[in-house]
Amino acid sequence: MSIQSTRPAAAKLAQAESAPRSAMAALPRLARAYGPTTRRRGLWQALSFVLANSYFVKFLKYVPCPTLNCYACPAASFACPIGTLQHFAATRRVPFFTLGILGAIGTVVGRAVCGWACPVGGLQELLYKAPVRKVRVSNRLTFVRYLVLAGLVFAVPFLTGEPWFSKLCFVGTLEAGVPLALGDRTIRSLIGPFFWLKVGITAALLLMMVFVKRPFCRFVCPLGAIYAPFNRIAPSSIAFREDLCVRCGRCTEVCPMDLDVPKEINGLNCIRCRECVGICKALPRPGA
Repeated sequence: MSIQSTRPAAAKLAQAESAPRSAMAALPRLARAYGPTTRRRGLWQALSFVLANSYFVKFLKYVPCPTLNCYACPAASFACPIGTLQHFAATRRVPFFTLGILGAIGTVVGRAVCGWACPVGGLQELLYKAPVRKVRVSNRLTFVRYLVLAGLVFAVPFLTGEPWFSKLCFVGTLEAGVPLALGDRTIRSLIGPFFWLKVGITAALLLMMVFVKRPFCRFVCPLGAIYAPFNRIAPSSIAFREDLCVRCGRCTEVCPMDLDVPKEINGLNCIRCRECVGICKALPRPGA
């Protein structure tokens, strides 16, 4: 074999060997951009959970929580916003106070409340860190959460007088159903098939969170469906330089909502978490 014929093969081999090294070299940069924001959001989400379940501020029980939090939790400080909406739908009244609070929050921060304050989102991101093979699910299915909002939160309670989303909600099962059953013998004696159905739904969702990025937020959460339209007017948008984007995909990899960031940044599904900020020149940090 001639020297000339071996050169293309050698070049390909060198290129193949350098690819993993290039990827490994990029990891520290990726970690620096990704890690600190994740930790800050985790602290805010933990603080939000503590405040929402601070037993000593019960006087706020009639004020809707800006995030998902079960009002039936023994330590809950606020009312559940979705539970409140269902109650008013069931009694065929308009929840002006609740809608006003959610509207005010949405106008100021949009879905940033989902990215920075919601403990349910934090739980999903924590479970997704499990070192298993991940599954990507198309964001085309995000319309389902609007069906949940229209159906289970408004239409079904209006027609039946029962808060069916709350009856099935996995947050209620985790924060109230299971703890109350474990702590009260009388409640345990009343457990029936419906309770185990709720436990099954909860277990299925928790398992899905290990493999799929924020599945509850993306495909089910009616509160996210309420906040989503406010992304169009909230001043919490993220600066994106489309002219500098080379479609490397690094921003999409760190996005907890599995968005195609160059196309969907600041859209209805963006939770303004800012994980992508600083990841490349197209997403500069403020003041950079």
